[in-house]
Amino acid sequence: MNTPETPEAQPASVAAVEDAKLAASQDSLSQGRLVFRRFIHHKPAMISAAVLLVLIIVSMTSIGIFGIKGWWPHDFKTTSVSTNGGVPSAEHWFGQEDIGRDYFALVMSGTQVSLIVAFLVGISGTVLGTVLGAVAGYYRGWIDAIIMRIADIFFVIPLLLIAAIVAKTASGAIASPWFLGIMLGVVSWAGLARLVRAQVLTLREREYVEAAKAMGASSWRIILKHLIPNCIGTVLVNATLATASAVLLETSLSFLGFGVKAPDSSLGLLISQYQNSFTTRPWLFWWPGLIILIIALSVNFIGDGLRDAFDPRQSGRVKKRNLAAAALMGIRPIAVPTAAERAELATGERPPSGTGVSGAVGPVEAAEEDRKDEEGKR
Repeated sequence: MNTPETPEAQPASVAAVEDAKLAASQDSLSQGRLVFRRFIHHKPAMISAAVLLVLIIVSMTSIGIFGIKGWWPHDFKTTSVSTNGGVPSAEHWFGQEDIGRDYFALVMSGTQVSLIVAFLVGISGTVLGTVLGAVAGYYRGWIDAIIMRIADIFFVIPLLLIAAIVAKTASGAIASPWFLGIMLGVVSWAGLARLVRAQVLTLREREYVEAAKAMGASSWRIILKHLIPNCIGTVLVNATLATASAVLLETSLSFLGFGVKAPDSSLGLLISQYQNSFTTRPWLFWWPGLIILIIALSVNFIGDGLRDAFDPRQSGRVKKRNLAAAALMGIRPIAVPTAAERAELATGERPPSGTGVSGAVGPVEAAEEDRKDEEGKR
């Protein structure tokens, strides 16, 4: 025989059911999912990622890569007679250069090389800077002093000059885009190392690091498993910025003759070879320049999206800047009435000024009261 529920038990059971429904409706997200959700809601970053992905796919599939033939019918190494002065046409989308080679194939080949160099710089420079910065921040002492003094050398001497000297010394080996990318990454780690060091100096004093030491974890395990993962936001953002800078650095080196050399091609090398055609056949100059601009801007916008995703306070700073700009322009934000003010409105009493609720005070009277308030504050 079922016993009836007591009056006290029934509300308790109803509350428990409501709590269970509320807990089920809430989606508990991890830190990684929160960062990913913020990133995909960053429109410039998502548009830039889509543009960069399309550019990578087109450059890799059009002329092929690693011996795989692409869908573009022309080869960038095959010479022919220029038709109609090499002007872009339906057969040759980007036109033809001096000796009749298809310029679309040349630009796609240069895009492949520039992207390979950029990603190699981003990967090698990020790995080297992260490890050296974490080691310097964790061990401190003479290890920190040596690493930071080496980093100071890279800060004092311009990066372009260091890269040009290393490229000149390496002579023929620098013609390989793979070697060029690794070399540029080796000389571009200093900035990230300082940022990671600053974070590790703070993280090494946390309780979980002390607990790992007490449990017998080695120093390298603490660095790799505990410290570096907590710096991942800074590392990823700076990796994207380093990749964007590497595109421009490779372009500068190739333009000066210290970067990629024939028979390989790069966007900077194409600009260097056809800079004299700027007035007569400008498409030979504009196409590689436009691709460089697209890559640099896309990677920079992706970096901005990652920074905002890992640091949500950035949006608050933007709002504060917008409010400050509005104050300078004389625009007063509309205040939202509080619960007490809404209760006063419900009882028919006169609401305080600045609540943004119309009906109790006319616009002329409200403006006059605001002017008096401003004069009183002054």
